[in-house]
Amino acid sequence: MSKPKKVVLAYSGGLDTSIILKWLEIEYGCEVVTFTADLGQGEELEPARKKAELLGVKSENIFIEDVREEFVRDFVFPMFRANTVYEGQYLLGTSIARPLISKRLVEIAAATGADAVAHGATGKGNDQVRFELSAYALNPAIQVIAPWREWDLSSRTKLLEFAEAHQIPIAKDKRGEAPFSVDANLLHTSSEGKVLEDPAEEAPDYVYQRTVNPEDAPDTPEYIEIGFEKGDAVSINGEAMSPATVLTKLNELGGKHGIGRLDLVENRFVGMKSRGIYETPGGTVLLEAHRGIEQITLDRGAGHLKDELMPRYAELIYNGLWYSPEREMLQAAIDKSQERVTGTVRLKLYKGQATTVGRWSDETLYSEAHVTFEEDAGAYDQKDAAGFIKINSLRLRLLAARDKR
Repeated sequence: MSKPKKVVLAYSGGLDTSIILKWLEIEYGCEVVTFTADLGQGEELEPARKKAELLGVKSENIFIEDVREEFVRDFVFPMFRANTVYEGQYLLGTSIARPLISKRLVEIAAATGADAVAHGATGKGNDQVRFELSAYALNPAIQVIAPWREWDLSSRTKLLEFAEAHQIPIAKDKRGEAPFSVDANLLHTSSEGKVLEDPAEEAPDYVYQRTVNPEDAPDTPEYIEIGFEKGDAVSINGEAMSPATVLTKLNELGGKHGIGRLDLVENRFVGMKSRGIYETPGGTVLLEAHRGIEQITLDRGAGHLKDELMPRYAELIYNGLWYSPEREMLQAAIDKSQERVTGTVRLKLYKGQATTVGRWSDETLYSEAHVTFEEDAGAYDQKDAAGFIKINSLRLRLLAARDKR
């Protein structure tokens, strides 16, 4: 692998990526460009700019961008149209952010004349796969550098020694090992490692950052209404909102009621099992609402097929294949199914649960005339059911007759 002349680094401003920044300069003798994305992680990003400047990065090589709207509009919402969950529970909050970060890394590399990109994902996790598959899909000629797979800074002690040797500021709380690691964006928070590594032990309550303990949530339920157009949430309680604003508001509402906590042992793409604590308050409310509006607007055949496709679609996202042709093929089918998924859902938020309690739409397929227990004025002839049952039972009757022979 030839040494790059300029590298675009996915830079958080934290200790690890600051060490990577300096390591790239020393190891490769290259110029470093930093990219810091505001994905709604809830942190001020200007300190990242100051940290990069302190480490010698030129001001024109520091990119800090608010990508919250793009993140929700072009990544989160398309995923939620499929009601996507990985292994039955995980709403893919980390997975869905990586293709956007990779996209901007590659675009900034093209704009600045960089010939490589770099990330801070370790060699044990999924993120290295997600970053790199996305980068290669968008630019097959790009060089990707993953320092954690190359350097010998294999312990926290060695990292701190490197930082001190190269005048990299170390926050006081970083001098000891963190109790757990956190990844956050507008969709979720993910906590892993250290105090969470034993799956037999309950996670300490201080791990949770976006949700109150459901036991301490308000004793009075709160009712909200979410409006949908073509499968995407567009309003809350009648107020039109942008995609990122919708998710921000749902995070606030869900978090207040202790909604969206998940303790999961998942199967990583690289082969090992890992335990994570996830908080997805707004996403959990949104998923419930989307299923609620689909109940009355989506045809049975289309809905059941979507449910069959969803696990495969979720696995593609989890495994870093957002930019693959098969994901795009599935997305086209999913988006086609959403053309009439428009209407309003009323939800009850209470003690860790979001429950659909009402739904209505001009595109509804629900016919009260057909399902009523009262007189249906000829809308449905119950005698027709006899022939329907007899035809559908034919193979079962033939099987039974053979088995009795």
